[in-house]
Amino acid sequence: MNIRKGIVTRFHSNTLELMDLENGEKITAFLRGKFKLQKITPIVGDYIEYSIENNTAKIENILPRKNLLYRPKIANVDQTILVTCLKSPKVDYLTIDKFLIQVEKNNLDCIIVLNKVDLLEKNEIKNFLDIYSPLYPVVLTSAKKNIGIEKIKPYLKNKISTFAGMSGVGKSSLLNAINPGLKLKVGEISEKSQRGKHTTTYTELLKFDFGGFVADTPGFAAFDVYKFKPDELQNYFVELKEHSIYCGFNDCVHINEPHCAVKEAVENNEISEIRYRNYLKIYNEIEEFTKKTRRKRWK
Repeated sequence: MNIRKGIVTRFHSNTLELMDLENGEKITAFLRGKFKLQKITPIVGDYIEYSIENNTAKIENILPRKNLLYRPKIANVDQTILVTCLKSPKVDYLTIDKFLIQVEKNNLDCIIVLNKVDLLEKNEIKNFLDIYSPLYPVVLTSAKKNIGIEKIKPYLKNKISTFAGMSGVGKSSLLNAINPGLKLKVGEISEKSQRGKHTTTYTELLKFDFGGFVADTPGFAAFDVYKFKPDELQNYFVELKEHSIYCGFNDCVHINEPHCAVKEAVENNEISEIRYRNYLKIYNEIEEFTKKTRRKRWK
């Protein structure tokens, strides 16, 4: 039996689309019955072994995963490209920070793309850069005006990336600008709600002409509180983690404790006050969820 290797680019109920890693051929393959019996389901990004019998490709094995990202659900990711904007639609800093802690929890590199900069004033861009550029690479773009497109490509080459962000921020438009051959469907912003309309309804792995893959994913809107514990949250705010080693108490969560190096750093403008306030909001949200969960268990 001739066994070949591929990567899953799209998954259906019992078939999947893959790309052969050797010759780049796109193939539709079927799952063998053993996967259903063992309740094993491949996902986009999985590296697999397949065979061809009677001109039909069948999946033989799913190779071990390097990692697994749940929102969007994809395996073996190298990095996440967070696409956001401040107008049309307006995405607030709290939403951005909720996404970033999920990226940190999954131990992924992240590049922030601030799209639609043609709609912003200089001070709005400066404020954004002041908060995030000390923490993550930030690329300023406008898919409509073709701004910053070439600056994104070096980050994407020869890597598996996810393009993620709220619906309407311009993920598909950016991907079309980066690689016009993708020809992705582009949505519009609802005038009534000022929210983006979903144009991507499934996760699909797409190949760039210049090398590398990207997952064009459905926009996210929800924050999975249940995945976090209050006292662990600080580990996913990179600047808090950096300063916390100087706190007076090992179990300091940087809220009411004395001798807190994080609070001192906020007062000294070494940590963004906006980021710290968002940390407190998310901490309270997780703590409230934890308390409700405990009360339900006792009933």
